[in-house]
Amino acid sequence: MFDRLRAIDWADDTAAFQHAHSRALLMREYLRRAALWARAYKAEKSWPFFDIAEHIDSDITTPPDVAEALEQWLQSLAPSSLRTTCKGAVKWAALRNARPDMPESLPDPYEPLLLMYERGGGYYLHEYLDLNGVMIPLRDVESNASATPFDTLSPATLDALDGMGELTYFAKISEGYPRHSPRGIVRRRIDGDQTHDEAFTRNLRWEPTEYLRLYDLGHNDIDHVRITEIEAAGFIESLTEKLAGTS
Repeated sequence: MFDRLRAIDWADDTAAFQHAHSRALLMREYLRRAALWARAYKAEKSWPFFDIAEHIDSDITTPPDVAEALEQWLQSLAPSSLRTTCKGAVKWAALRNARPDMPESLPDPYEPLLLMYERGGGYYLHEYLDLNGVMIPLRDVESNASATPFDTLSPATLDALDGMGELTYFAKISEGYPRHSPRGIVRRRIDGDQTHDEAFTRNLRWEPTEYLRLYDLGHNDIDHVRITEIEAAGFIESLTEKLAGTS
């Protein structure tokens, strides 16, 4: 785990902006998972950026040589809550090795956060969470614990959710193709004064489409509804698995 952290480029602002959408989703998923663990072990006051393993089994420690090297390496990182999550992730790995009886009903808390770090570095904590490309509200434990799960964490799906500008997703629906299993998905990407309409195709990438423009002109045999990024992620992952023959 320490090697994984050391491999992160914490100053890659370009990656942070390129992956702004997926980083926001990953941070929200970390907040949700951390809230679930905080509620399960009565650690609500320590949420959101905390050493979860400490609240589960305080006897678990990071090996001394790793702890010393980690402490020295963390000195250059900020804010302090980010350093706490890095130490927490390392100790979490030790906990998982020592406690195979951990509840399977709760998801790995740190994986979304680690993926976010790997896609553009850390964050700044002000009134909002500043992810260096997008800002999201922190909210409270209960609202995060009840948020919609974002479980599609594969790199290809995360990449597909990124794109410059403001993104709005739509599912193409008709008889036999409801919202949760649509004919396909399209998105409108507004970047400055440019509007780009794109469909996610069987080539597993976004390609230009005339569907939304033609729909507005009255060619509306196939309808559509607006969907969330998480719903779009589910379709992308489902299509990827289907074409790979794994579903």
